[in-house]
Amino acid sequence: MSQKPLNILVLASYFKGDRFMRQAARRGARLFLLTVAKRLNEAWPREVLADVFAQQDDSPLSHTLNTVSYLARSIKFDRIVPMDDYDVETAASLREHLRIPGMGDTTARHFRDKLAMRVKAQEEGIPVPDFVHVLNYDELREYMARVPPPWMLKPRSQASATGIRKIRDPDQLWKELERLGDQQSYFLLERFVPGDIYHCDSIISEKKVAFAEVHRCGTPPFDVAHGGGIFTTHTVERGSSDEKELRKLNEQVLTRLNLVRGVSHTEYIKGKDGKFYFMETSARVGGAHISDVVEAATGVNLWEEWANIEIDKGQVPYELPKNVRRDYAGAAVTLARQAWPDYSAYTDPEIVMQVKKEHHAGIILKSTDCKRIEKLMGEYGERFKKDFMATAPAPEKPND
Repeated sequence: MSQKPLNILVLASYFKGDRFMRQAARRGARLFLLTVAKRLNEAWPREVLADVFAQQDDSPLSHTLNTVSYLARSIKFDRIVPMDDYDVETAASLREHLRIPGMGDTTARHFRDKLAMRVKAQEEGIPVPDFVHVLNYDELREYMARVPPPWMLKPRSQASATGIRKIRDPDQLWKELERLGDQQSYFLLERFVPGDIYHCDSIISEKKVAFAEVHRCGTPPFDVAHGGGIFTTHTVERGSSDEKELRKLNEQVLTRLNLVRGVSHTEYIKGKDGKFYFMETSARVGGAHISDVVEAATGVNLWEEWANIEIDKGQVPYELPKNVRRDYAGAAVTLARQAWPDYSAYTDPEIVMQVKKEHHAGIILKSTDCKRIEKLMGEYGERFKKDFMATAPAPEKPND
């Protein structure tokens, strides 16, 4: 790396990425943050930021292109890094417009657009649930005649379970499409696959998966978002058949969808037929404190390693931190009735972190024993329901 500091523009429409920014600053980079007006007064690590900029909430892409182009008159940006799903496409368009190295528009689609990633995965022989683009009505009718309901109507560019609706018959679908109007083509229809949800959280360097942790959710995130409940996830037993199979499938997904370097949170479902299906992927760190679960089990912080990879950009061979652990960890997270939940009744020695966020409850656990973590996750899921859980309507867009 040259002695001249790298200028990194961080895009953050949501309050996250503190560990990324601090690590990049430790590596000698100059950090510039572009956020939105409603996030401007969050507790950003301003002591490591060269400057902080904010644009109006819901600014169109053209406005962002103009804003960053104006800033580029006096700041030569070497990297543009998005902190969340909702910034991935914006970052890609900015790189294309300013001719800055990194993921461009086409590849970004594979890690943001649920339709594009499914089409690409299917072309590469990766198993996905039967799906169809909500576009041509004859194709929709053929699909519904061939694939039995229920189906999942999914927005192409939302994250996780946001905006998804379960469709039980054709009449319900046509009513939903009438409601969507001209927005129909921004959706896909997919076969509902009942089963367990898994996710792999990975570090990728030069098209190779350098690190991956396999986790299994308790209640599926869709059910939590739309019916209430506790989100739980924990490390899958190391060396198990599920872990081995998902590691192999995860490597196929990330390499064939052409993620060159960075981090990824990728979701899979194990159907009742015993097969794993690819659900969706991303080019960012997973939410819901998943990075804390990874760090508790292994000592690896995904945000910090992402910063290292962005700075080195393949010029230096990537190496994982020394002494990576192979323990087990889990998280239980929920909206809370209380503004600041009282965790005093939770005293298990496996607790390594308590979530401190208004109207949220969450605990991170760590153990060398997989069964112990699985047991505690089950217990905490039930206890959280009684002690903390609050419900709210599933949002059309994320609100934090």
